[in-house]
Amino acid sequence: MWKLSQFWGIVLYAMALCAAAAAPPQADTADPDAVCAQCHALIVARYRKTPMAEASGAATAGFLAADFTHAASGIHYKVTKSDGQVWLDYERPEATGGRELAGRVQLQYFIGSGLRGRTYLFDRDGYWFEAPINWYGKKQVWDMAPNFLSAREMPLTLPVDPGCLHCHASEVAQSLPDARNHYAGAPFGAGGITCASCHGDGTAHVASGGTVKMMDIDALMPVRRDSICLNCHLEGQAAVIRQGKRLAEFRPGDDLFDYAVFFVRRNEDGSGGRATSQWEALLMSRCKQASGDRMTCTTCHDPHGSPAESERVAYYRNRCLQCHSANGFAEKHHPENPDCVECHMARIPANDIAHEQVTDHWIRKRVSGTRLPLATSGPLVTVGDVEADDRDRGLAYAQMAMRGDETAGRQALVLLSRAEKEQNGAIGDAELHAELGFLEQMDGNAAGATAEYKKALGTDPYEALAAGDLAVLEAQTHDYGDAVRLWRKVFEDDPGQLAAGIDLAMVECAAGQMEQAQTTVARLREFAPDDGKVRALAAQLRDGSGHCGGK
Repeated sequence: MWKLSQFWGIVLYAMALCAAAAAPPQADTADPDAVCAQCHALIVARYRKTPMAEASGAATAGFLAADFTHAASGIHYKVTKSDGQVWLDYERPEATGGRELAGRVQLQYFIGSGLRGRTYLFDRDGYWFEAPINWYGKKQVWDMAPNFLSAREMPLTLPVDPGCLHCHASEVAQSLPDARNHYAGAPFGAGGITCASCHGDGTAHVASGGTVKMMDIDALMPVRRDSICLNCHLEGQAAVIRQGKRLAEFRPGDDLFDYAVFFVRRNEDGSGGRATSQWEALLMSRCKQASGDRMTCTTCHDPHGSPAESERVAYYRNRCLQCHSANGFAEKHHPENPDCVECHMARIPANDIAHEQVTDHWIRKRVSGTRLPLATSGPLVTVGDVEADDRDRGLAYAQMAMRGDETAGRQALVLLSRAEKEQNGAIGDAELHAELGFLEQMDGNAAGATAEYKKALGTDPYEALAAGDLAVLEAQTHDYGDAVRLWRKVFEDDPGQLAAGIDLAMVECAAGQMEQAQTTVARLREFAPDDGKVRALAAQLRDGSGHCGGK
């Protein structure tokens, strides 16, 4: 009887387990991956230790103290935590000549796991900005945000847009139409990259107790399989969103290239020294070319975990030996050094992120020198030979023109003009018309630029580039009424558009509208307290000189 009762106890226990498995797991609303962990506990536990899982969250959870002085600007920065809140304090000690500066902002979220770097986000009137300083994990130093290492003024208007957030956070909110960093609430709902970000929506899978299967990533067409990683790990020198598409609409299982097309210079060396965009270089490697679609990111990288430092060399060597094991290759090829990566995937300084390195995914012999040379000329080609039309190529060259490449500007003007004719001049592509307006303006064709800007605004009244530059053209023809109307709308919609705000304040001051000018300058100082032009305007309004320069 004892054995029989024990048997039935085991059966009843097993039935209870089955019933529990069939019932939909209950999610922890504070942790979207908690429901996955109930059936995939070991995988989720490993994944939670990865940089992707720790890519964002509440500032208190990702607190890193800072206390340093930036030499070029003379500003002392501190990041501290008190009473459950994280604060950024900034001050330019003993400054004179109107360069005095002191202030404090509350940091609410962190971005970056800390392995490569970390920064923080703060809110001003519903507009979200990145902190002007970054933690650089490889060098273990605090410094200014990328591109501002030598800045003499504090950049406090670095916008946080959904395009940046979707690679660091989950349940990212869509920004409001007036500004890319203006949100109705929190900019994202879940910290880090969640399971659903790669595996897709699991609602039906969970509700069915696992009967409805999740998407099989390995069974997808290669381009759709690869798109899951490339959605965040492909940048190129220029990225163009296809007409009528939004990258935020991409879901796992989609073809990324239906949403965007990526360009590099034909003579680019690997991935151009970009720290987080390695696919371009991998496509050039003999490994990828010989393996074809069989080789993907996860051939070498486990997305659910990283090897311990003591296991790293052996782990990646085994990945290489999946293909390079014939004829005793492992025993013959430098048996004294098992670290394949050391010789064939050299780590060199990045060109786009300070204090960071690039792992050379071209997979060749050690790269000589200290930094890959930037390819600054030559035709643009699509990554992966993806098809692109005149609009796509024109917008890519326009991006190069915005960086000061005059030759690219001429190419962009030809391509976008042709694309506009192909659209039969229809109004409906605000980005195309805004870029064409900019190019016409740079080419000295004010009338053509004015027409294009108006077409852009006819489609998207919040197109800040078109509105701000059209205002400049209107002011040049002494149509100050329209200029002021345009500048005011741009600056009211987006306080990060400092040029529009400064131009607006100057015209208001010149017209004797001192109260309006003071209101505009006060808002400028709220969002850009260290901007030299803003300080000059504030001083002129204070002394009542009537002089409204500052440019």
